[in-house]
Amino acid sequence: MKSQVALVRCNGYEEQRVAEAVARGMGLLGGMPAFLRPEERIVLKPNILVGDAPEKLISPHPLVFKAVAGLARVVTPNLSYGDSSAVGRPAGNMRRAGYAELARELGIPLADFEGGRQVQFKDSPFVKRFTLANGAVDADGLISISKLKTHGLMRFTGAVKNQFGCVPGMLKAECHITQPNVLDFAGMLVCLSLYLRPRLYVMDAVTAMQGNGPRAGSAKRMNALLFSADPVALDATACRMIDLDPAFVPTMGPGRDWGLGTFDPAEIELLGDPLDTFIQKDFDVVRAPVRPASSAGRGLVRNLISPRPVMDETRCKSCGTCVTHCPASPKAIAWRDGDQKTPPIYHYGRCIRCFCCQELCPKAAISVTTPLLGRLFGRQ
Repeated sequence: MKSQVALVRCNGYEEQRVAEAVARGMGLLGGMPAFLRPEERIVLKPNILVGDAPEKLISPHPLVFKAVAGLARVVTPNLSYGDSSAVGRPAGNMRRAGYAELARELGIPLADFEGGRQVQFKDSPFVKRFTLANGAVDADGLISISKLKTHGLMRFTGAVKNQFGCVPGMLKAECHITQPNVLDFAGMLVCLSLYLRPRLYVMDAVTAMQGNGPRAGSAKRMNALLFSADPVALDATACRMIDLDPAFVPTMGPGRDWGLGTFDPAEIELLGDPLDTFIQKDFDVVRAPVRPASSAGRGLVRNLISPRPVMDETRCKSCGTCVTHCPASPKAIAWRDGDQKTPPIYHYGRCIRCFCCQELCPKAAISVTTPLLGRLFGRQ
């Protein structure tokens, strides 16, 4: 059977409009009972990179969460919600992102995404062991709610990458250290989704983030919500909406090859509104394959051709977020002579090109740039 993706127009974040669009999308897939069973323990897992207001576009809009939760609650009362961000604690992040108040209204408790334990994935095609949040491990199933955004490392972040938030807090840095090659990191993300196997994937693309995502990009209206049981097919459909070849996203290949889903348009059945009415060719995203950093170690050749994070010191407020969350040892970005009042500086010979600094910078002071020689050789 083909993988089904429901694509539904939603022209704004008014509560009634969102509720109707979510109900329509779920109806096209057979309704929430097609994904959940009565009395199951289900965790709603939105993508909360950091706790920030909905208008910042960092997370799915809380009203999308509310509409999905409302339909799920009809099937099972045993709902919880959670995510583990790289910065801050889950409760505070959920409050700042506008989720906590809605969850209280719905009677949905916050799951444990601070504590975690190790799980074995013996049948994994790649990564055999994870440390995952207790809330995710204890649940019978997940509903994964993502946001359509660009991403410095992966080109695009959506349904597949959202499960990375089930790795507690700073343990995410360890994943970057153990999988410094972007293709291996993508394979790890696919294995994570294969292990967790969310029942349903929902993507908020009413207003997406383009440019310097996933935290510091700009708004782009797409007016869409997407729904599927196949995260690869959902991500591929979102990529086609922004005129990005899905094959350029490094989770697509292993996602197809290891049985997570498909990105072949011949194997995807689109339901709802026509895809061609959503395509925006001017969406600001890098339309080129993701290539691993140069194999020439951490030396001169790599620094001359590989994409790297670059600091705009006029924007930097010396908050130290980039230094704190750099997983390299010794740090690839550090204070100049220990002076925490001036912008930190890069030591590119140490940099593993995980772009955590760019992803988490709260002031949009860091972007991913390819040196001239790298651009000449097509290493974007």
